[in-house]
Amino acid sequence: MEFRDVLQNRRSVREYQDTPIESQTVQSLIDAAILAPSAVNSQPWEFWVVLGRQRIDDLSDRAKTWLVEKVAHNPTAEAGQQRQFLATPKLSLLYHAPVLVLVAAKSFEKQASEDCCLTALSLMLSARDSGIGTCWIGLTRPWFNLAATKIELGIPETDNVVAPLVLGYPKEWPEAPGRNPAVIHWVP
Repeated sequence: MEFRDVLQNRRSVREYQDTPIESQTVQSLIDAAILAPSAVNSQPWEFWVVLGRQRIDDLSDRAKTWLVEKVAHNPTAEAGQQRQFLATPKLSLLYHAPVLVLVAAKSFEKQASEDCCLTALSLMLSARDSGIGTCWIGLTRPWFNLAATKIELGIPETDNVVAPLVLGYPKEWPEAPGRNPAVIHWVP
């Protein structure tokens, strides 16, 4: 696939086939992801990979329970929207995906998180080029950064989970939602 086609056809996929993804395939996606730029070539990222729908569904259920409790008494409009979203009966926050990749920064320095965002995007684009769908599940980031969750997954306390990504072969590729034209300010 040409690069422009990869950009135009990448979508957030929320429905996956039952087909597992081999660890070697995940490894090749991560190998491509680490080609992303980073400030002074610091490469501040680490990757935590969970394979298997059952394990990922368990993490999803626990993250959902924690989020429901977290927003239960929060009066903000954003919390209200989250409560409504989380109340969906069969909602799986990780969409029953067969692979979960947590892109984590090895420090809490701001640039490290931004660099991890770049590598996460590179992983997502590489996945699309390989016919694999992805979805960045930002709502789960606070749960993955809890001390207890980090201990369970073996993530060092000093790491910061930046990008929880699910991967899988899509049941179908979603249609393009379209884009607004870029707002460009040409500075003389």
